[in-house]
Amino acid sequence: MLDRYSIRIIRWPVNTAAKLVDKIGIKADQVTLFGFLLGLMSFPALALQEYNIALVFIILNRVLDAIDGAVARIQGITDSGGFLDITLDFLFYSLVPFGFVIADPNVNAIAGAFLIFSFVGSGSSFLAFAIMASKQEIENPVYKNKSLYYMGGLTEGTETIFCFILLCLFPAHFAAIAYTFATLCWFTTFSRIWAGYQTLK
Repeated sequence: MLDRYSIRIIRWPVNTAAKLVDKIGIKADQVTLFGFLLGLMSFPALALQEYNIALVFIILNRVLDAIDGAVARIQGITDSGGFLDITLDFLFYSLVPFGFVIADPNVNAIAGAFLIFSFVGSGSSFLAFAIMASKQEIENPVYKNKSLYYMGGLTEGTETIFCFILLCLFPAHFAAIAYTFATLCWFTTFSRIWAGYQTLK
């Protein structure tokens, strides 16, 4: 819901960083992989309940995720790069709640499982429509420079980042935050299923 606005806000610093990355010869896929490796470091931090450290790695992952797309637009968007980017993004999104589950399974396990379950719903509806939209050559009027069709919803990337930040700042309230955000994800999932089906039909 907020991605179209947050993209405008971060466009200039992200594009400036991307030009520097391109100038020194770093490829977009390398930025993607490095960002994912940094994101992986949030997992042991979460498991050890070092939530401030985890938050740093989460933010670094999301910053590099923005930069790799800008670098790709400079160097040329590829299907392989888009595939790598979205695959690692969804793995990272599931890794964060799993880290909270490991940190305190007695308290966080059910809420964490429900949050991951909701990510499967929103992610699968997102990707399934992107595949069909590509087959039917449906263009996205909002995100024209993406490597695949980005179907909007109540919970997009910006909202997910905000959720992760809240979880790290208020880990004692993990269950309440997770249940709330998971419920919003299900609204997104059902709206995508309905809109996607009607559009393709």
